[in-house]
Amino acid sequence: MVNAGPKMKKLLALITVTLLAGLAWGESYEDVVRDRLKPVGTVCIEGEACETATVTAAAPVASGPVSGDEVYASACAACHNVGVLGSPVLGDAAQWTARVSKGTETLYANAINGIGSMPAKGGNASLSDEAVQAAVDHMLAALE
Repeated sequence: MVNAGPKMKKLLALITVTLLAGLAWGESYEDVVRDRLKPVGTVCIEGEACETATVTAAAPVASGPVSGDEVYASACAACHNVGVLGSPVLGDAAQWTARVSKGTETLYANAINGIGSMPAKGGNASLSDEAVQAAVDHMLAALE
């Protein structure tokens, strides 16, 4: 047998105590890792069984027709009031001229599908195409 020095004996004692403490607590390394890697939550779809969730996510439901002014205020104004990332400012005819010349259908398509830095539907995917078109009409009316 190899004669272990005092430092080695202390190290072996420390390892032994650590292992025994781990066994006493009843948690194995695998248990600790499994606990650390488990999901922090679950996703439940409305209408499907979800026994583990305490909160269920639901898609926003509009209470009725939404006006172009309301859609503009909620989804468009943050960028189009000040020209964020080159977006044309509401009411500034010079900034809208080239866009308007492409036609209303193109403006609708760009607003619904997104263009350049602008996300589809102004970043609010829950909006209907008709609601987005109403917002475009609102912006065009501001040019008159």
